Amino acid sequence: MIDFRLDRGSGVATYLQLVHQVKHALRLGVLRPGDRLPTAKEVVDKLAINPNTVLKAYRELEREGLVAGKPGLGTFVQRTLGGASVTEHARLRDSLAGWVSDARTAGLDPEDIEALFASVVLDSFRIGEDTA
Repeated sequence: MIDFRLDRGSGVATYLQLVHQVKHALRLGVLRPGDRLPTAKEVVDKLAINPNTVLKAYRELEREGLVAGKPGLGTFVQRTLGGASVTEHARLRDSLAGWVSDARTAGLDPEDIEALFASVVLDSFRIGEDTA
C-alpha cells in the first residue's frame, strides 16, 4: 500500500501531490492492478488534511482510468503506468543511486540534483524529437 507524504512548502496543490505519488507508484511497480489505495479517512488521519482533498485526488485518478471506487470496499488500482519491468526499474534505480551519491560528494544539494537531472531528461527527449 502507498504511504502518502506531503511537502507543504512545494507550492503544489495537496490533491496533486497525492495524484503524483500514486502515478509514481504505478510507474515504479509499487502499486499494481487490484491494489487498494488507503481510505480517505486513513489519509486524513495520517496527513491532517481535508477529506475533500483526498476525494478530489481519487476522482482525478478515476477520471484518468487509473483507479476505480467500489462502494463499501475502497478504491482500487485498475491499470499501471510505465513500460519497463520491475527488474529494469531496480537496476536503473541502483545506477541512479550511485549517480546521486557522486553528485552529493561533489557538493550538490537536493535542488541542484533535481535541476540537473530534469535538465538531462528534457535534453534527452529534445534530442529524440530531432531524430524522429
